[in-house]
Amino acid sequence: MSTTVANTGTEVKTWGGGNEPLKASYGKMMMWFFIVSDALTFSGFLAAYGFSRFKFIDAWPIADEVFTHVPFLHGQELPMIYVAFMTFVLIMSSVTMVLAVDAGHHLNKAKVTLYMFLTIIGGIIFVGSQAWEWATFIKGDFGAVQTKGGNILQFVDTDGHRVALRDFVVAGEHERVQQERKNGIWFVEEGTLPPYTVEEVVHGLEKHENILVRTQLLDEHGHKTVLSREESLKQLKNNGKLVVEGANLHVNEYGSPLFADFFFFITGFHGFHVFSGVVINIIIFFNVVLGTYERRKSYEMVEKVGLYWHFVDLVWVFVFTFFYLV
Repeated sequence: MSTTVANTGTEVKTWGGGNEPLKASYGKMMMWFFIVSDALTFSGFLAAYGFSRFKFIDAWPIADEVFTHVPFLHGQELPMIYVAFMTFVLIMSSVTMVLAVDAGHHLNKAKVTLYMFLTIIGGIIFVGSQAWEWATFIKGDFGAVQTKGGNILQFVDTDGHRVALRDFVVAGEHERVQQERKNGIWFVEEGTLPPYTVEEVVHGLEKHENILVRTQLLDEHGHKTVLSREESLKQLKNNGKLVVEGANLHVNEYGSPLFADFFFFITGFHGFHVFSGVVINIIIFFNVVLGTYERRKSYEMVEKVGLYWHFVDLVWVFVFTFFYLV
């Protein structure tokens, strides 16, 4: 088939992009294709999160009550402080990547080396911080009781402040063997046993009259519903099923288990991207140090990995907005 068209008796070519369409090399075009496809993937995940949150809006955990921890500041509730620090570090690493790319355009090996190194340090700090945040989220801080219907009952004082189970519950002398496949029903295997039983929580609640039960449901003011003293004891005695500490793929002391599922999946997927970017940056960094791109008279590889790094930073802005701010 002819690739030309007739135009007043002359032949005009229909393709003028040559080997570099849009003045972009093959490698940069492929990186853009990857970024677009990956952006669609993240968009699907975040859209699913948004729909799920809208469906269970009356029982969704409040981010300001979940992400309150800061390393080395135990016992203090500082909502969003550490997450804001993580975000700042990642954004600054994007700035250093821009400086590295600009230095590459000027064939300044020393500056490319410096800014690439700073970008790698920023990525490592972010990944390490995210791992610490995961560990803190999994461990939990206050504990709660899961009802027979799967809802979460938390505990607060008369001023509305959260109260940890360890502050009013005393573990008894009882001993229960953890059920495993080798010593129980062949298809049943329990996870880690909670430190307290529901009966011990009830007994502790009865002895402390200043402690109330707070459900995971939100009232008309957007606050979680606090039950009266009588209703607190009734709910715990009649519906209490399991003591929960922290969050995993099955239970979540902060509220709906679906929140924990999305948190682990989406932040884990993004963390994998950041970790992969750090590994790639390290490889490019050593190539810069060895003078590979200096000899080529081109630092395009730094620019390509920079595109990926900026994409990862941009995705985190959306993840941060969906999970922590909205």
